[in-house]
Amino acid sequence: MNAAPLVISRTVHLRPGADLDGFRAAARALVAAGVPPEGVAFSVEAAPGLFGEAGTGSGGAPLSLPRAVAALIPGVVPHRDPERYALLYALIWRVTRGERHLLEVMSDPLVHRLHRLSKAIGRDLHKMHAFLRFRRVAVEGEAEGTERYVAWFEPDHHILEAAAPFFVRRFASMRWSILTPDGSAHWDGAALTFGPPGARADLPEGDGFEAGWRTYYETTFNPARVNPAAMRAEMPKKYWRNLPEAAAIPALVRGAAARSDAMIEREPTMPTRREPAKAVAAMSEADPKSLDDLNAIIRRTEPLVPGATQAVLGEGPLGATLAFVGEQPGDQEDVQGRPFVGPAGQLLSRALAEAGIDRGASYLTNAVKHFKFTLRGKRRIHEKPTAGEVSHYRWWLDRELDFVAPKLVVALGATAVLALAGKSIPITRSRGPFRFDRLDGRVQGFITVHPSYLLRLPDEAKAEAYAAFVDDLRRVQALGRELSA
Repeated sequence: MNAAPLVISRTVHLRPGADLDGFRAAARALVAAGVPPEGVAFSVEAAPGLFGEAGTGSGGAPLSLPRAVAALIPGVVPHRDPERYALLYALIWRVTRGERHLLEVMSDPLVHRLHRLSKAIGRDLHKMHAFLRFRRVAVEGEAEGTERYVAWFEPDHHILEAAAPFFVRRFASMRWSILTPDGSAHWDGAALTFGPPGARADLPEGDGFEAGWRTYYETTFNPARVNPAAMRAEMPKKYWRNLPEAAAIPALVRGAAARSDAMIEREPTMPTRREPAKAVAAMSEADPKSLDDLNAIIRRTEPLVPGATQAVLGEGPLGATLAFVGEQPGDQEDVQGRPFVGPAGQLLSRALAEAGIDRGASYLTNAVKHFKFTLRGKRRIHEKPTAGEVSHYRWWLDRELDFVAPKLVVALGATAVLALAGKSIPITRSRGPFRFDRLDGRVQGFITVHPSYLLRLPDEAKAEAYAAFVDDLRRVQALGRELSA
């Protein structure tokens, strides 16, 4: 029994290339009219009349398509496959007839083929983004100093309109044109327009920037990693004639073996490393004569861990009886440039007042002078300094205490203890009076917790811990009075 003949009831005329808007309008009209895929013929001739029938025109309500389907359509329309529109309409027809999850069925022949077309467009866009090169051209009649750039590219598919917005974003301040065998795109700094096809001969032979780019490519070419097969896979030879650096590739490949041998024969050299110890040693040679001189050095020194707004210096009078050393500045300290002004500093001020210690008559500083943090959204979260970072700042702390010359140094927390003792010491076992060897017996020492520790405790434990902290400070106050007498 013979199959029934195919009956075409509608012919859709679309403009050559990627007619996304025309296809969308036609699909709406076809679905509204109930025309099945087998009753439609899509034509991309320049003028209607291939089948001697009028097109569908416009009309029909907007289609309610799954997001994945709506996203796939623009990725298939630019393909050169003459059946692309028919395949897409077949997909739309089935989806609007109840197969809402059709795109998830990769074993379906229609779905498989459409995904292959979409991947081909993705590859072509990637190649255009990567291998298009602009050249500067002189335009007669334009003001002196006005620059215009032109590029030539031969895409596999009709991707110019899909690719052009990428170049608008990337080269928004330039005036440029992209010429292809299918059409052209033009950006004047304000509007993107499309025009007729261009020709390779419309481009100049080269410019100064292109020569510089070729020199850069030759200089950075690594002969030890030459892999022509991989190079051709990433940069197919069809694009080579439009890439200025491609002219240098054959000679670079031929000389790769000799250059690699020469590299192996040369004496090895160590890479330049940042060595904080040497930097600190160089600073110490400045031999500051006063605390102001020392602070000037700290102010102009880059943070060991980048990100801090400024160095946060110590605060208080020279010759203060008590000096309090914390860990490092926090967020508010970094912003204001003063030590202990954030939540932990406010808690310390309250505890000092309860213990009978005048904060204004004491010296407050930190073991580390710059704020180290991790960015979470818009918040800067405190990050504990490493032992190496504490060691980096130790010279400043030692000289700072030399100039201040306190009678008693109070270490607030483990980082301050590490800076003053030169080693880690458990606070729970050493809390109270302590002799720091690094201070060479010049002053007395005292160990207690950092006020930020109290802020991190659960509510039920805070009251007891705060009372113990105030007791420590009362002992500090009494010991300081004794040493002053």
